[in-house]
Amino acid sequence: MSTGKKGLFIGEDGQNLAFTFALVSSLFFLWALCNGMIDVMDKHFQEELGLTKSQSAWVQFAHYLGYFLMSLPAGWLATRLGYKRGIMAGLVLVAAGGFWFLPATRINALVHEGSVSPNTAFVAFLGGVCVIATGLTFLETIANPYTTVLGDKRYAAARINLAQSCNGLGWVFGPPIGALFFYSKDALGRNTGSQTLYIPYVGVAIGALAIAVVFAFAKVPDIKMQDAYRLDGAAPGVPHSIWAHPHFALAVAAQFFYVAAQAGIFSFFINYMTSEVPAIPASWASPAWLHAWFETSKSGMVSLSDKGAANLASAAFGCFLLGRVTGAALLKKYAAHKVLGLYGLLNVAATLVVFSKLGWLSVASVFLSYFFMSIMFPTIFALGIFGLGARAKKASAFIVMAIMGGAILPKLMGYVADQYDMSRGFIVPLFCFAFVAYYGWRWPRLAGAESRRYNCS
Repeated sequence: MSTGKKGLFIGEDGQNLAFTFALVSSLFFLWALCNGMIDVMDKHFQEELGLTKSQSAWVQFAHYLGYFLMSLPAGWLATRLGYKRGIMAGLVLVAAGGFWFLPATRINALVHEGSVSPNTAFVAFLGGVCVIATGLTFLETIANPYTTVLGDKRYAAARINLAQSCNGLGWVFGPPIGALFFYSKDALGRNTGSQTLYIPYVGVAIGALAIAVVFAFAKVPDIKMQDAYRLDGAAPGVPHSIWAHPHFALAVAAQFFYVAAQAGIFSFFINYMTSEVPAIPASWASPAWLHAWFETSKSGMVSLSDKGAANLASAAFGCFLLGRVTGAALLKKYAAHKVLGLYGLLNVAATLVVFSKLGWLSVASVFLSYFFMSIMFPTIFALGIFGLGARAKKASAFIVMAIMGGAILPKLMGYVADQYDMSRGFIVPLFCFAFVAYYGWRWPRLAGAESRRYNCS
């Protein structure tokens, strides 16, 4: 693309922002890697500490509580610090949370010595999860809206979905890394996950500090968003609250329900695959390199092991990544709200099939749900902050705060699964996706953009 022409990464002043976009996209990979490891942790604590599915969902609660507590402060600081320093502050917090897993692992070791209760060790790990999440809040509050201004405004939704493709890549690598350390065994077949759980988090901490150093020396322009509603030039005393714009207010609700559905499906993926998958042919477990993926019961039935299911989650996130990449292409051709509405409806259908317990068709539908979830978070984000100008940073904070849905509804999904089974638990995300579909189809009226084609344009 030549300077001075509009394009995916060419700004209004003709500046090529491709490098800045690539640097910011690395943050998407980082926080997805953290999230991917979180979502294979539940089953570890269920077995290590004897927790129910509902109780293990405290992992998600602590994670998303960090987002909830820090989203508004992050938005406030982002406005005052600018994009660059706000991102660096978030990376330092992520590093602090990652290093906390070292003392948390020591506290857990005291459980086996009888000097500390299992609950104390669980809370110690939850503390590290929460601190990492506060840092990720800075990154998400700043990076998501920032990608929408790094080029032609018409391609805002395509650009944020492209950045979120790096996010999808992080989700792919997170589960197998978690499986390697959370479900490791010694030569005698004893679980050693409680002793090695800290290793990937210390790695994340070191990586976060390295990225922070790169940002310290990089050029990160502080670009203003376009003020389509003329909020920034309002006369003093004239109220122009962002909450007066229904396309933003309902985006907060839509994000709450989307993240609730995502967190529930992601966190209980291992439970579903180890309890609801139909009988597996013994021949599947024959290759030596696949032995750790399967378990054979006393009756001779072959099923997926926890480690196998955690590794299989990587394939599910591969579907998620594929959805992100193809979704970015679709959003350059079709209106963002229509793609969101269609994917919402398709996910209602997918979760209904899972709920109905239709054997392998239901198993395949779990993977389809990952594909159709792929574009939802970034597209809701882009639609919600459309036209809000400088107030987009504040609006972003509230949309990130809506991630709290991931702390609350997975516990409900876990409760339903405890009372019935894991398949029936999918009734919870089904209703969440129905609301997302509603928001997508109603967006033009909500935004007063019925006469405009928005992709985002």
